[in-house]
Amino acid sequence: MKFAAIADIHGNSLALEAVIADIEAEGISDIVNLGDFFSSPLDAEGTAELLRGINAVSIRGNHDRWLIELAPEDMGTSDRLAHDQLAMETLDWIRQLPATMVWRDEVFLCHGTPEDDNTYWLEQVTREGRTRSAALTDIEARAQGITQPLILCAHTHLPRTVALADGRLIVNPGSVGCPAYIDLEPIPHKVQAGKPHASYAILEKRPEGWSVTHRHVPYAHLDMATLAMERGRPDWAEGLATGWISNGTFADIANG
Repeated sequence: MKFAAIADIHGNSLALEAVIADIEAEGISDIVNLGDFFSSPLDAEGTAELLRGINAVSIRGNHDRWLIELAPEDMGTSDRLAHDQLAMETLDWIRQLPATMVWRDEVFLCHGTPEDDNTYWLEQVTREGRTRSAALTDIEARAQGITQPLILCAHTHLPRTVALADGRLIVNPGSVGCPAYIDLEPIPHKVQAGKPHASYAILEKRPEGWSVTHRHVPYAHLDMATLAMERGRPDWAEGLATGWISNGTFADIANG
């Protein structure tokens, strides 16, 4: 078994287009998509059109859930911008997606953690607002009851593979379309991949176990950074252009 895992596209159609081309060049036909498809100041409906063409196995993320649960006037800025672009059929598609899934009996899919699509699994935020690796004991505690040998999660946008004591693997494929962001919950913090590339993962079952290859694909990221700036989102523009969020941009949003 060999397949690709994508996540956290966040309306970045150019990044998704590059990742799809890379997956096809690798001769891979099966794709699983771990959610947060559209929310951004970018190209939500263009992203939806690309997703309709690849027939990926998909679950929803926290931002996808907010797009169908919240009234537009109650949405965050990025969710509202995406919502206003999306066709009703796309919103109806989100409504029928599960929060978690077991795929082909061997792979467990979730967005955040098995219990909560808006909780970090492999990382944690300190009281000082720093993002760091979670303790292995905490990571393993959240995996209790999952029997599949391969577990896929997303949400933090950071490509990472963690081996549990019993041999199971937890893999975050990273973000296709948003390499750095600022979040105000649970306290203001930033997450930074440190590169502008579109990230995804290739998973292959071998006799010795699961092989994981993290892929980082270049694309016309400055075009998307320009679009974000034109739509009044300098934080998005900086993250897309560099993979980092400066302290100045972070402080402006955290204090605003």
